Amino acid sequence: MRFRFHKLAAVVVLIGFAAWMVTGEFSSVGSVAANKAKAAEVEQAKAPDANKPKAAEAEPKAPLRTVAVVTPPRRTYARAIRISGLTEADKRAVLATRVAGVIDKLPVKQGQHVKTGDMVMMLAAEEKISMVDNAKQLVVQRQAELDASLRLMKTGNLPKLQLDTARSNLTSAQSLLDTAQAELDRNEVKAPFDGVIDRVPVELGSSIMQGGEVATILKLDPVIGRGEVSERDLGYLKLGDKANVRLVSGQTVEGTVRYISRDASSATRTFRVEVAIPNGDGSVPAGMTAEIALNAQPTDAVLLPRSVVTLGDKGDLGIRAVGKDNKVVFFPIDLVDDTPTGLVLGGIPADARIIVAGQELVKEGDVVNPVEADQATIQKLLGEATAGTQ
Repeated sequence: MRFRFHKLAAVVVLIGFAAWMVTGEFSSVGSVAANKAKAAEVEQAKAPDANKPKAAEAEPKAPLRTVAVVTPPRRTYARAIRISGLTEADKRAVLATRVAGVIDKLPVKQGQHVKTGDMVMMLAAEEKISMVDNAKQLVVQRQAELDASLRLMKTGNLPKLQLDTARSNLTSAQSLLDTAQAELDRNEVKAPFDGVIDRVPVELGSSIMQGGEVATILKLDPVIGRGEVSERDLGYLKLGDKANVRLVSGQTVEGTVRYISRDASSATRTFRVEVAIPNGDGSVPAGMTAEIALNAQPTDAVLLPRSVVTLGDKGDLGIRAVGKDNKVVFFPIDLVDDTPTGLVLGGIPADARIIVAGQELVKEGDVVNPVEADQATIQKLLGEATAGTQ
């Protein structure tokens, strides 16, 4: 009986398991678990994407940078080209003897002004003076003989041949006088032009050889300011342009461009320029260091503080401005002049709104908030530029 009961129980369990499998409950449980796992993965994958917009929305947008701008008035400025140079005499001559001898007369001294033809030195020449005197007497004699022959010729008492001889004798006597006078003149040294005696290395009574130095004479009116200009600046200059010359002593004088070389120096590729400076009182010496400011052709430009000049992306000097779309733009500059009150700059468009404050904090292409600079700010900037040059 017990065996039959166990057998019956086993059959019931088997039938129950089969019925459970038929209902599909087992697969249902597996599917639900799988679906739940997939849903959890999807939610986890979506979670970072869902957080990103929220984080972006949480970050505030950066405000536009405010810069001060100005549209400066335009004027016509004379382009200034500044070069280093020095002063020199308009003419300089080292006077020397043409013959050897002993100095008999020396009427000049250092610093003395002389005129053209004034005697600077004379060698002892007693014999030559005597020869000149004899030649003069001979000329007088030959002239008297010719006059007598002419009178006789008119009366018919003198042959024409003798008259020709008298004329020939007078010509020879005049030639002898010219030769004697030339020999005497070789003993003299005279001033070749108006000027000042700068150096006298000899003394009265001393002996001097032929070709020996007697004195140095300078012409200092006008005095010349000499300098070299670059190839780039050469085209801006012309003869007759005005120039200001500031000497190392602090004295400032005005002159006129009188010479521009057309042949560049092989070493520096620069061109020699000479400025003639009136110097009637001799106050400007030769050989003094000077700064020459050449006022070249005028150009359209603006006056701005030095602080507005900055470097562009390519390393060139220029200014930053704001365009019509409020974007920062860069303009290379042409330096027209550097004055105590600021820089005179060319090459800037007429309607450019130039950034005068904040230009170092922005770059090309940035969108900014431009604000017109007040007059006080501009004056302050110009005042700082002026103070920077003192």
